[in-house]
Amino acid sequence: MKKRFSDSQIMAILKQADSGIPVPELCRQHGMSNASFYKWRSKYGGMDASMIAEMKSLVEENRRLKKMYAEVQLSNEIIKEALEKKW
Repeated sequence: MKKRFSDSQIMAILKQADSGIPVPELCRQHGMSNASFYKWRSKYGGMDASMIAEMKSLVEENRRLKKMYAEVQLSNEIIKEALEKKW
């Protein structure tokens, strides 16, 4: 069973670890793996909740812009191919 954690839950878990609670004990309490904890710490370490929300919005905007760029490139390639054909 895959469990999803909210941003506030992740921040609370990371703060508990910073306060001195051992990582294996935290993982057991919250039902998560050590790998998840260390992935969160490398990704969100030193951030607060507002910074996480801003990062997620930037990631979403980046995804949307990449999709727009790919669509424009595809239409550009189609136009080039149509212009290269001999009528």
